[in-house]
Amino acid sequence: MKVRQDCVMSSSFFIKLLAVIAFITLLSGCKAADRTEVIKIGYLLCNSEKETIERFQPLTRYLTKKVGVEFVMVPVEINEFEKRFKAGEFAFARTNSYIYTLLQERHKARLVASEKRGSFCSRTAGVIVARKDSGIEKPADVRGKRMAFGPLLAPAGYLSEYDMLLASGIDPENDLGHYTIPAGGHKHEKLVYGVLYGKYDVAAVPLLDIETMIHEGKISSEDLTIVARSSLIPYCIFAVADGVDKAIVNKVREALLALSPDETIELDGERIKVMKAARIDGYEELTDQDFNPVRDMAGRVNQHASKTN
Repeated sequence: MKVRQDCVMSSSFFIKLLAVIAFITLLSGCKAADRTEVIKIGYLLCNSEKETIERFQPLTRYLTKKVGVEFVMVPVEINEFEKRFKAGEFAFARTNSYIYTLLQERHKARLVASEKRGSFCSRTAGVIVARKDSGIEKPADVRGKRMAFGPLLAPAGYLSEYDMLLASGIDPENDLGHYTIPAGGHKHEKLVYGVLYGKYDVAAVPLLDIETMIHEGKISSEDLTIVARSSLIPYCIFAVADGVDKAIVNKVREALLALSPDETIELDGERIKVMKAARIDGYEELTDQDFNPVRDMAGRVNQHASKTN
């Protein structure tokens, strides 16, 4: 009888043990299901980190809501963007068209969607501007003058204007009186004001920024002369690192393309219009071939630089 009783007790204990294991397994499964994946988006700095966060935090929340993945924004300086993308600090990138071509060529980044803003939707042009009363009216007049450029990696604030000067027979390294890439030059407004107040004779600025300043009443169309204008090129885009889950990439693309002016998100207790906060007009699809003009300009400018250095 004793042996039989021990067997019954052992069997009962075993059943209870299995029940406990099953319960723990169920709990751990629930916790795993509740765990949300986190993906970082690198945002090229606009005028400041504060402005960048204010503009794109609502968009980041919108993507989290639509895609079902926790997105976190990472503001990134222009000169650090490629290095930090390569290091894997963020999987998605909101950046300019020139940096995109570098990420695509060197790190296999893929295009997701292109930002629409201003008169030319997903494109803009680089322009060289002078004061209206300066007497500078055509590229030849820039020879011997003081010029300011935006950052080296700015497609419509440096690359296109440098390329236009070369096409006009002007070597920026030798034929300008002086040129500078001032600190904070990514704030293209700063260069426009530099021209208006006489610090520079001419400046390289994206046409979109001129449009925006006129629209906001900061300058008048009568204040400046557009000395030269490039062809239209893609401007700001969303890209993604190679290897990111295609299902997530497709959902992000769909969410961006579906974004409308009426879309709102709650942030810090306030209901915010996503597109208005981001200062954009939506997104559209371009192909990688649409960026070939940017690559061509970069090839010419870099070839010239290698000869002169």
